[in-house]
Amino acid sequence: MIKILHSADWHLDSPLLFRNPEQSRLLRNALRQIPGKIAALCKQEGCDMMLLSGDLFDGAYSADTLQAVKTALAEVSVPVFIAPGNHDYIGQESPWISEAWPENVHIFTHPVMESVTLENLDCQVYGAGFTGMDCDGLLADFAPKHTKRYAVGVLHGDPTQVNSPYCPVTAQQVQNSGFDYLALGHIHKGDQFRAGKTLCAWPGCPMGRGYDEQGQKGVLIVTLDEAVATRFVPLDAPKFFDLELPAGQPLSDALPPVGNYDFYRITLTGPSEPLDLGALAAEYSRFPNLELRDRTTPPVDVWGSAGSDTFEGIYFGLLQDALTAADSDTQRHIRLAAQISRQLLDGQEVVLP
Repeated sequence: MIKILHSADWHLDSPLLFRNPEQSRLLRNALRQIPGKIAALCKQEGCDMMLLSGDLFDGAYSADTLQAVKTALAEVSVPVFIAPGNHDYIGQESPWISEAWPENVHIFTHPVMESVTLENLDCQVYGAGFTGMDCDGLLADFAPKHTKRYAVGVLHGDPTQVNSPYCPVTAQQVQNSGFDYLALGHIHKGDQFRAGKTLCAWPGCPMGRGYDEQGQKGVLIVTLDEAVATRFVPLDAPKFFDLELPAGQPLSDALPPVGNYDFYRITLTGPSEPLDLGALAAEYSRFPNLELRDRTTPPVDVWGSAGSDTFEGIYFGLLQDALTAADSDTQRHIRLAAQISRQLLDGQEVVLP
């Protein structure tokens, strides 16, 4: 059996410009800790190798970040294979060719599939790298010549768009590869599929950098044996959540019971009197990265036309009369029916509860 840690899309030294400098510092520091956390997890899990599917750097990088990556990769002590992507492609300024890397790190620096044999694992590792922002499909003309029990591939590629400028990867190419496992990067939300004998997977980014990268992020632990399986392992890093909540409903319905440094953007909706977002946020100061947005509408008099000599007046009058004889649960449903009806008559979009 072979155990692999698969990660991608670290995007180290991203600009991360947020509402205030403190938030930016928090995210930059958290992102810089990602290499060390992944290295520690690799050792903890007893992995036999690490596959890194590109975009480890976002572009320009600092000396401190570069050293953090080198130190982390050296500490894992097992073979590390890197397939550069569109943000950290092989070029004149690329750290992959301008810097000295630990002996256990192998970087695929050519835009054609090459292989490295790990005799002790009876495994061949194939990979290729971007040499520019765009890249043709690196698996398009790949002719497998596997001679070992296991064969794995590592690429930065896009399995979601056949015409992608970022190394499109098709299901047929995956099947033809004959790999046991194909480790992809580029797509920041993790997923996987099987084609033939090959399991193709991408872990997503290990830490979100904005509300377009929501929820728990992490890496994949892959086991190669008679069958191939993946296990998602979340990393302890700030997370982003973009939520909606009807005005008047307590924010605690959308937030965890214990405060944290995750980023929450809650949009308040529905009819409401004017909101004091500052005062509301102050009640939840245990969430320092809470952002509130007011998308409410002015309240309307639901019963204003009840009793008038129109179909609308008769309808609302009947609902109003029914309230007096109804129990509390039925009254709640009648009021909701009246509110929805009023919104529809006023031409508003209705989201059913």
